Amino acid sequence: MQIRDGSLPRARALGRCARELSREAQVRLAWIDFYRTRGRNVARTCRRFGISRQTFYRWWHRYDPRDLGTLEARSHRPQRLRQPTWTAAVADRVLHLRRRFPRWGKDKLVVLLQREGLVLSTSMVGRILRKLKQRGVLVEPLRSGSTRTRRALRLRPYAVRKPKQYQAIQPGDLVQVDTLDVRPLPGVIWKHFTARDIVSRWDVVQAHTRATAATATQFLDSLEQRMPFPIRALQVDGGSEFAAEFEQACQRHGLRLFVLPPRSPKLNGAVERAQRTHSEEFYQVTPHALDMPTLNRELREWEKTYNTVRPHQALGYLTPQEFLQQWHAKRKA
Repeated sequence: MQIRDGSLPRARALGRCARELSREAQVRLAWIDFYRTRGRNVARTCRRFGISRQTFYRWWHRYDPRDLGTLEARSHRPQRLRQPTWTAAVADRVLHLRRRFPRWGKDKLVVLLQREGLVLSTSMVGRILRKLKQRGVLVEPLRSGSTRTRRALRLRPYAVRKPKQYQAIQPGDLVQVDTLDVRPLPGVIWKHFTARDIVSRWDVVQAHTRATAATATQFLDSLEQRMPFPIRALQVDGGSEFAAEFEQACQRHGLRLFVLPPRSPKLNGAVERAQRTHSEEFYQVTPHALDMPTLNRELREWEKTYNTVRPHQALGYLTPQEFLQQWHAKRKA
């Protein structure tokens, strides 16, 4: 085969273009070269490369021998993109709430915005949060593994297994209690106590340097003072902190005490979920104090926020306080 002198630079240019193609485009060029040099048989070409006729014809019609860039994949980005319909003031308000409550999602933020008279759809709040993250204005706090729960099995002289027929119908019928290890510094472990009423989702939280029967009894006193309704029964796991003095205090106060079977934290699921929430929404995102009295004052502020400000999905995005108000109103009606 003879090549004219004038066509030699063009052939060299095409060779350079082929080398500059992406790997996917070079594969498509191999299809077309095979098709053109092997009798222009589409069926044979498709069998050789394992592609469909539709795929081959799409690239064959797009192919321009003078511009091998036509074999490159085209962008599927729409020519006209949806423009934001919210104002900068709305975005700033969403950003302020998210920074104040870093672990609260778009559903909870919608409820808070509605309380301020700003009605937005959940999807719009989600788009605002995504835009803020893309711009680098909103930075999500890191999730750390600095907290973990602790379990131990102990025999109980007073506590019993919760009877199957026992049902929690009204607030106070069953309050689940659990402890959480909090590690603010290397080698330092605090014990965080949480109590949750499973009907109203009302929580009481308190921290101690150790988890003993004495500190659990102190927490029991705080629990009875800060729950806005009488407590009838408590449910705990097999930890030693809920034995001895704690059991005796429950018996003196006339509280039924249920203990979980071994290796069954799912039966204490309400307070287990509460521990995760307090870990993620307080300890991991709040620059809390390192001395116990100040920390417990900060926990009291968080407890108030949790019970009176934070919307709860399980309560239809009501706060525990709003739920209790509606529950009492229904009883009076």
